[in-house]
Amino acid sequence: MHIITRRFFTAGVAAIGATALMPRPARADLAAMQAAARQEGTLTWYIAQVDTETAERMGRAFSEKYPGIKVAVIRTTGQVAYERLLQDLKNNAPQCDVFSSTDIAQYPALKQRKALAEFTPQGAATLLPAFANLADPGLYYPASATSHLLVYHKQNVAQADAPKSWTDLLDPKWKGRVATGHPAFSGCTGIWVLALRKTYGWDYFEKLAKNNPRIGRSGNDPLTLINAGECLVGPAPTSTAFQNVDKGNPIQPVYPADGATLCVGPSAVMANAPHPNAARLFMEWLLSREYSQLIAADGSEPVRADVPPRPDEPALDTQTVIALTVEEIRKGVPEVIEQWQDIFGG
Repeated sequence: MHIITRRFFTAGVAAIGATALMPRPARADLAAMQAAARQEGTLTWYIAQVDTETAERMGRAFSEKYPGIKVAVIRTTGQVAYERLLQDLKNNAPQCDVFSSTDIAQYPALKQRKALAEFTPQGAATLLPAFANLADPGLYYPASATSHLLVYHKQNVAQADAPKSWTDLLDPKWKGRVATGHPAFSGCTGIWVLALRKTYGWDYFEKLAKNNPRIGRSGNDPLTLINAGECLVGPAPTSTAFQNVDKGNPIQPVYPADGATLCVGPSAVMANAPHPNAARLFMEWLLSREYSQLIAADGSEPVRADVPPRPDEPALDTQTVIALTVEEIRKGVPEVIEQWQDIFGG
């Protein structure tokens, strides 16, 4: 089995022309950047790393910190956000200022197209080594990360009967009661599918198909189905699973014994950003301690060394994680999407 703990996490993940008006600002440039950003007055954020409610809340938090700059939040799943961005590029109709996806392999492809602006936010220096090793300095940086873990309906499933590993979802007792996202839409679901294929082979999903899972699009859709009692178990991101816990919903997260999967969410300023100064200021904020604290409080994995996880969430270095390199994600996600559609359709 290809399972690692954080002691090996850094080594495992490391195996892997700007149009800026104000490139690579030093600390002294921040005031000028803010003034220029306020002149632009707005920015558009393509975001897949959090749910819509959280994305809108993060946009408002930025505007409260920087009055006069509005954030237009375009929240979709990771693959949908990427397709939308590619369509913008194809039509030479720039809309996106900052791109925050859930599929890290999209960023080298955008770099090859020269679609990313050169910019180094100050917060880049504070990234934990494992995440710093996944950045392409000056182009994109992990601004968030979320583990994918098991969840179950704690009122309808006894703790003794709850799944404790991914293989438990194959038990016939869950037939018709498993919920999942779809890898063709959700970047985090694509990484989950790829990681389990790496660990167990595609036979795992052929067996899962016999349990007739309910398949949504977003990696957050299983939480909706499980909250409603329509399903009982499934995979979900920590970033929204723990928000459900905070809301008092009947969701119980379980870190699987055979390894969580890790969805790293980079962010980048687009080379053709319509609002380049506001975009750079927003990128500064995405790598700030304040932003990391806000999303860590919701259950995301902190990417900065100076931000701890929430008290009821284990630190990443104590978790068992199924390792994937960027190259494995680049090559493997399209493969598993095709395999998935052959079995599950859509």
